[in-house]
Amino acid sequence: MAWARKKSGGRKEPQFADASSLSELRLSPKDRVAPAEQEPPKQSTPKRKARDPEEDAPRERKPRASPARQKPKSTRRARVGLFRLFYWTAVLGLWTGIALIGVVIWVGAHLPALQALEIPKRPPTIEITGLDGSVLATRGEMAGANVSLKDLPPYLPRAFIAIEDRRFYSHYGIDPHGIVRAAVANVLHRSVSQGGSTLTQQLAKNLFLTQERTLQRKLQELELALWLERKHSKAEILELYLNRVYFGSGAYGVEAAAQRYFGKSAKNVTLTEAAMLAGLVKSPSRLAPNRNPEGAEKRAQVVLTAMADAKYITAAQAQASIARPSINVKAAGAGTINYVADWIGEVLDDLVGQIDQNIVVETTIDPKLQAIAEAAIIDELAAKSVRFNVSQGALVAITPDGAVRAMVGGRNYADSQYNRALTAKRQPGSAFKPFVYLTAIEAGLTPETIRQDAPLDVKGWKPENYGHEYFGAVTLTQALAMSLNTVAVRLGLEFGAKNVVRTAHRLGISSKLDANATIALGTSEVSLTELVGAYAPFANGGLGVSPHVVTRIRTGEGKVLYLRPSDQLGQVIEPRHVAMMNTMMQETLLSGTARKAEIPGWTAAGKTGTSQDFRDAWFIGYTANLVTGVWLGNDDNSPTRKATGGGLPVEVWTRFMKVAHQGVPIAALPNSQAGGLFSSLIQAASQISAPSAPPVVQAPAPLAPMSSASANRPAPTRTSARPEAAAGLDGWLVDRLFGR
Repeated sequence: MAWARKKSGGRKEPQFADASSLSELRLSPKDRVAPAEQEPPKQSTPKRKARDPEEDAPRERKPRASPARQKPKSTRRARVGLFRLFYWTAVLGLWTGIALIGVVIWVGAHLPALQALEIPKRPPTIEITGLDGSVLATRGEMAGANVSLKDLPPYLPRAFIAIEDRRFYSHYGIDPHGIVRAAVANVLHRSVSQGGSTLTQQLAKNLFLTQERTLQRKLQELELALWLERKHSKAEILELYLNRVYFGSGAYGVEAAAQRYFGKSAKNVTLTEAAMLAGLVKSPSRLAPNRNPEGAEKRAQVVLTAMADAKYITAAQAQASIARPSINVKAAGAGTINYVADWIGEVLDDLVGQIDQNIVVETTIDPKLQAIAEAAIIDELAAKSVRFNVSQGALVAITPDGAVRAMVGGRNYADSQYNRALTAKRQPGSAFKPFVYLTAIEAGLTPETIRQDAPLDVKGWKPENYGHEYFGAVTLTQALAMSLNTVAVRLGLEFGAKNVVRTAHRLGISSKLDANATIALGTSEVSLTELVGAYAPFANGGLGVSPHVVTRIRTGEGKVLYLRPSDQLGQVIEPRHVAMMNTMMQETLLSGTARKAEIPGWTAAGKTGTSQDFRDAWFIGYTANLVTGVWLGNDDNSPTRKATGGGLPVEVWTRFMKVAHQGVPIAALPNSQAGGLFSSLIQAASQISAPSAPPVVQAPAPLAPMSSASANRPAPTRTSARPEAAAGLDGWLVDRLFGR
């Protein structure tokens, strides 16, 4: 029953009869809800609702709290705040510590392996010495030898400490004071004006890390700096630093830098030089004294001032050094000798294999002759390169047994490291003709054999002489001395281009030669070094040689790793043929295209060469003492302005050879005088018949004996006047045009 009543007595919603009953419904101001900040309108006759006395009593009877009673509550709140500060500080510190430990572990995991964290061995140093034992150049990533700290002047290491890490002896690898100072300075200057790295950090970076600027690398640097400080003493760290830091221009370590910039050992540098070396560490490439002497000097003054501030030197010493810098930048092994050093670097692997220790390479280079050759090329080009539109030159001088005494691969190694004496291959022009004439001599001809100098047509190709002149019947000696092209081509056709190529290869030409009619005029490209080497048998009596520069390779302790064996090429020209060729090529200097070439008291021989369109100018000349070749031209193979082999190359050759032969006992070329008599006897005994093709002119009567000066030689039958140029046919047109 109760459940039924409860169910029937449920909530009933109000109902309205119809919509019209709501039309009279209006809201009065009493029915509106007042905003929170607005007081409800007052009633005219407010009625107070009865309140429970217990509810209103506390409000009416509760006394106002006094200031004395509020103080304990604020104290409690302060204590709570302080507790919370300590709590969250502890929490934050804990998590920061955990994070730092994690970073250290992460950075350590990316460090080199533990077994690799030893001071690495220096890469090997390659020291290149000359014939007199002097150091010509050094090669290798870290070219200087290790020097002990006690062997250096005291002001040298102090200069580095003063400018790089003045608190070196008071920190443990990391200098917080220096880091803060550098950070403040960088913020004030809004750029990286100072660095906070210690010497130990710099050493760690140089030994184990790369030069990249990343946070990871910096963190690794910090860890390794701490490791170095724990494992090594301050003196050891400073010594390692001085022997490993980079000084620009490929020099690593103070010894290499001192040799590179001052031509002396680091043990002998002056106070000013020491300050300059210390100043280089900031920016080795920009402040290198051989590139920026003014910048290097200003930086050295900063270092000297820092040394005075640190009490390492007196103010008077600093002022004296600043006032009189007198720094003579004299790099050891600078200049064109680097062409030789590069060549040595290319052949070392073949001679001794992989290099894992310091070595000394003893060479055949004569430093005095190298300097003379360099000056001859540079000075002649400086004076006449514009006039003749010649931008480059090269020179190679070897002894008759193939030892290279001097090599200049270009006018400026700093501008171009391309070795034009060894690597470049150019057309030798008429300088190739001795191989053609030797082929003819070996086939039975003699220097007095007559051949016809006349126009020639070889399947549409019509070779012409320089000056477009022809002299009719001439001897081989005259034809070679005057560099007559038609005679050389006739000989090449007569005895075969393939035989000419074989002769050239037998004497030492290694380049590929095209066996066609044009080979007689030197159209196949060769290098200057191989061409000079192929002339050497004419100077030594017919023995084959291989141009070489390395004689011995040894370790720093004296153990011999390589000793050059003697050449085994043997006799490549018979002595009697050598005598004939020497007699013929002497005439080139006496009355032919190289009349400007002379060495007082010496018998010399050689051949000029000028390639098509005057692109290359050559002269290869020799005595019993030296065989020297000179090339002049342009790297882009553009034509010169009428530069011939009898001009600039002969002038460079003469300048070099005159000085090179001073004080050397005079010696004659092998059998040069006997060769003339021998060839005359052969010529008088028999007549050489002319081949059926191509046609030649036979001598009408036996010729008179030939002397070395050709004083009694009958003049050739001319079809035009013979040039009277001082440099022969090669220079005749230039003489006529320019009056040289």
